[in-house]
Amino acid sequence: MLETSYGLTYFLKSPKKKTSPLRHIYVRVTVNGIPKETSTKRRWDIRRWDQASGRATGTKEDAKTLNYFLESLETKISNYKTELIRSDRTITAECIIAFVKGENTAKNKVLEEFKEHNEEIHTLISKGEYAKGTHTRYVTALSHVQEFIRFKYKKEDLEFRELNYEFVKDYEFFLKTVKNCAHNTTLKYISNFKKIVLRAVAKEIIPKDPFLLFKCKKEKIKKKPLTKAELYQLENKKFSTERLSTIRDIFVFQCYTGLAYIDVYQLKKNDIRMGDDGKLWIMSKRQKTKSTTDIPLLPKAVEIMEKYKDHPDCISKGSVLPVKSNQKMNEYLKEIAELCNISGNLNTHRARRTFASTVTLNNGVSIHVVKEMLGHHSVKQTEDYAIAEQEAVSREMMALEKKLSVSDLLYSNEPLKILQRLEKELHELKALKQGKSLSEQSSYSGRLIEFEQALNQLKTAIGA
Repeated sequence: MLETSYGLTYFLKSPKKKTSPLRHIYVRVTVNGIPKETSTKRRWDIRRWDQASGRATGTKEDAKTLNYFLESLETKISNYKTELIRSDRTITAECIIAFVKGENTAKNKVLEEFKEHNEEIHTLISKGEYAKGTHTRYVTALSHVQEFIRFKYKKEDLEFRELNYEFVKDYEFFLKTVKNCAHNTTLKYISNFKKIVLRAVAKEIIPKDPFLLFKCKKEKIKKKPLTKAELYQLENKKFSTERLSTIRDIFVFQCYTGLAYIDVYQLKKNDIRMGDDGKLWIMSKRQKTKSTTDIPLLPKAVEIMEKYKDHPDCISKGSVLPVKSNQKMNEYLKEIAELCNISGNLNTHRARRTFASTVTLNNGVSIHVVKEMLGHHSVKQTEDYAIAEQEAVSREMMALEKKLSVSDLLYSNEPLKILQRLEKELHELKALKQGKSLSEQSSYSGRLIEFEQALNQLKTAIGA
């Protein structure tokens, strides 16, 4: 809102005891006839001051320095006035003096806000709004930002207004070099931190996102599922320890149900119900997205479930399988991968990809059905899991090859002559049938039926 009158002056304020020529320099702002003033935290000799201009006199370096400071402060106040007008806020002498004193500028610290955010998440874990792993991830992200601030700025914390594009670029470099993070992991930590920055923007601690110009894309990583051969090898491997056999069985169960680690860990016996088709189904909700997942149990999954129904851990916890911690599962799966000569990193999430690709999509299950069983919100998510095996690619290409062969035949120069030749061969076959033995007649009959079917398809194709 525009003011009707505005004025700004600098003056030297006389102390109660005038024993020294030095005076404090004050700034007085008057808006709509209401004056407010505050000290600039500078002192100056009254004998070298021009009250008319509100500036120090003389050409000495100290006078030039002081005048530059006063002009800079006046420019900052002018810019602040412009900001108030743009945001349609009322301009008062009080708010301008508060700006000069720094009272209206948010002093919130970056790490303080980050800690407050993490505490809120921790509190909401018990309410089911966040998983414990989410809190752990943000705690790690906080420690990285804290370490970076100490590393680069030699401080314990920063104010939000100190953040800029240079900060995020240097933080990215720090994560990749000092912390030795991979590209995608680096972007995840930056994304975690950006949530705190956007939170500060929403709370009007800072006016805009300082990382707005930072653009960086994640690298597409092709995470392969187990092939049909690898899954078969894993299922039939005999292990010398019960520990590895149990972990293998849980992993295979995931391969035939598509459950993520946390979902198979939390799977209870009452989540297994009889469906309308008279078969057993998993009817539960995903921990990550809270989406409902109804999955019909395949024979292999039922077999594993039955194997562990009387396991002490399953009985005491009411769980379907005796699942270990994710860390232990992945640790043992690495050992299993070596024993089974399985290439690539074998972890709990690879089982979910194997279900999506090798077990379902490669066996003709619709991607929309797979989407529902995986609990995805969109088919696009499921498409990331749809990695075709070499066998599936070969099968599709063979079908294409047959289609192209028929196409070449149909669009050749003399399709009618070819048709006439085929009809002639058919008549010859029928003539040859006469006088043959019963076994030979049976063989001829089979060939005739196949030949006639092919001929009819060709006639239909060319419209004959």
